[in-house]
Amino acid sequence: MGRKIYHSNSRGKSNLKFIETKLKGAYVIEIEKNEDERGFFARIFERKRFSELGLDTELFQCNISFNKQKGTLRGMHYQDLPYGEVKIVRCTRGKIFDVIIDLRPDSLTYRNWFGIELSYENYKIMYIPKGFAHGFQTLEEDTEIFYHMSDCYMPEYARGIRWDDKAIGIKWPIKPTTISENDQSYRLL
Repeated sequence: MGRKIYHSNSRGKSNLKFIETKLKGAYVIEIEKNEDERGFFARIFERKRFSELGLDTELFQCNISFNKQKGTLRGMHYQDLPYGEVKIVRCTRGKIFDVIIDLRPDSLTYRNWFGIELSYENYKIMYIPKGFAHGFQTLEEDTEIFYHMSDCYMPEYARGIRWDDKAIGIKWPIKPTTISENDQSYRLL
């Protein structure tokens, strides 16, 4: 019996769909699966396509966050300039409610927030530009998130906003079960 060889029918064609959120410069990215009897293949990053949209393509660090309990809340984190970070976030196991806050004072959406469900099943990706705080809440136990970052972690520039700041008014889907002392200590706007 001969060996089957499969060719991608999407050569030269980007299979990424960028949907700009209500916060300018932040995108939800949907993938296109090229499926066959083995499963599927999908591209999740393409420097040329990101560049065409004016998005940062320099990625210097990758992180994984594993969370045991449903309801775990992490955030709202950011790094001050000159070490502001672009983040590209995907949930690789379980499900999260992913949230961003626009902290760019010159932006029309300054202090506005956006949230979306990212999950292992929906394969959606969040592109978060510099100048945004980021956080998430797990909606299932044993949830894992994978990040690409445009800069290295610089503890002396690490900052945060309180996850429950009434000036922002984030509507978390469930009551938080676990929050670090550090995240509880962040300032209110």
